[in-house]
Amino acid sequence: MRETKKERLEKKGWKIGTAEQFLGLSPEESAYIEMKLRLSENLHHRRKRRRLTQVQLAKLIKSSQSRVAKMERGDPAVSIDLLIRSHLALGASNRDLAEVISSSRDSSSH
Repeated sequence: MRETKKERLEKKGWKIGTAEQFLGLSPEESAYIEMKLRLSENLHHRRKRRRLTQVQLAKLIKSSQSRVAKMERGDPAVSIDLLIRSHLALGASNRDLAEVISSSRDSSSH
């Protein structure tokens, strides 16, 4: 954000900060959320690369299409366990998972 815009907003009473600051998240909570989002985004891309529909992935993991949609959307109700099991069902190796977890969100989709 440009400094002039930031100053203008702060003058009007707006607070400028990160989502972590706004929500009062600890660094651990923030890291956990980021990890789940990376897994969610990567699951979507991995499914697409395999040319599977959400319905087909759901059958593969014995779940429902709506659950797969929630996983890919990063719904907070989805567990990391389910995200990891879904990656494994799509052929991800331990190394693949480690790369997704340790990467930045910008590069996790490639």
